[in-house]
Amino acid sequence: MKLVAFTIVVIAALTVAIFAAPGVEPASSPVEPASSPTVTEVKIDNFSFNPPTLKVKAGTTVQWTNRDDLPHNVVAEEKAFRSKAMDTDEQFSFTFDKPGTYAYFCGLHPKMKGTITVE
Repeated sequence: MKLVAFTIVVIAALTVAIFAAPGVEPASSPVEPASSPTVTEVKIDNFSFNPPTLKVKAGTTVQWTNRDDLPHNVVAEEKAFRSKAMDTDEQFSFTFDKPGTYAYFCGLHPKMKGTITVE
């Protein structure tokens, strides 16, 4: 009986030691591939971009979703991207591969503005 109790204690201690070791994750934890793309969402609602400013890493895809009842589009001031007019719940995505600052606006409602900074 003492041998069984000792074995259980040893197995428990080894389990704790293995999963407590730096860089070791339990086998049931999902591990994302290093090359998985990052997607960040901007919502268009109440005649504004939310969030109005973003800071992202190069390679990030930004997805705009129109939540307003009226059409909107997304136009980069430096012509890097331009969407079609999006009705309610329609989306537009653009992947930012080059570092820089990208100012954009709604071509249908030019007072709506946003900025994306790519590092």
